[in-house]
Order: sequence, then structure tokens, then C-alpha cells
Amino acid sequence: MKRILSQIAAAYLGLWIASSFIEKIVITFYADSNFFGIPISAQWQMLLVLAITLGLLNYFIGPILKTITLPLRIITLGLFNILINMGLLWFLDLIFDEVSIPLIMPLLYTTLIMGISNIILKKILLKKEED
Repeated sequence: MKRILSQIAAAYLGLWIASSFIEKIVITFYADSNFFGIPISAQWQMLLVLAITLGLLNYFIGPILKTITLPLRIITLGLFNILINMGLLWFLDLIFDEVSIPLIMPLLYTTLIMGISNIILKKILLKKEED
């Protein structure tokens, strides 16, 4: 349970930082934006919906993709993980009209920001488990 919550929190933090500091990444909400009938009226709500979706993608589909691409990850010494995470983020861009990540470099920067936030949150959660 902590792992999925850490994935969602890291996705929220990463998307918020990326949309704040990388100018080409745009996360908006429309007047008719809703999530299964629940209206979305603020940017933090849209970020939360995106983070939950991306967290669930990382939790359920990420391990499957990492298992399938194990030889490529071994050959590239783990750097193929960045491409897997970029692919999941690009898939999120395809699913939601509210997200716009236009080019490969903003996608890479967002993936790196989310990876760093995930590492930091895991360290915080593991530190609390040790106490």
C-alpha cells in the first residue's frame, strides 16, 4: 500500500514541479473536465487525477514492461528504465487532453524530475519504517 501511495505522491510532485518550471509542459482543465462524473474545477484536482492515473500505470504496467524489456535493461545498465517511464508519461499525454508535453526533451526532463521525487519519497518512507 505504501508503494502505490508513494508512486502517486511522486507523480503528483513530479508533475507539479515539471508544469511549474518547464515552460512547454501545460496542464490545464477545461470547463467540462470531469473524472467519472466528478467535475474538476482546479489545477490541483487535475494534477491529482493525473497523478493517480500515472501512479497506477507505474504500479501495474511498469513491472510488466520492465520484465519484458529485461535484456535491454541489462545491456544498457538500467538506462532503458528512463525510456519505459517516458513511454508511460507519453501514454498519459495521449489519454488526457488536459496534458500537453510537446517534445522529447520536456518529456525527458519530466521523467527525470519524477524519478528524483520518487527516490526522495522512498527514502523518507523507508526512514520512517526504520524508526
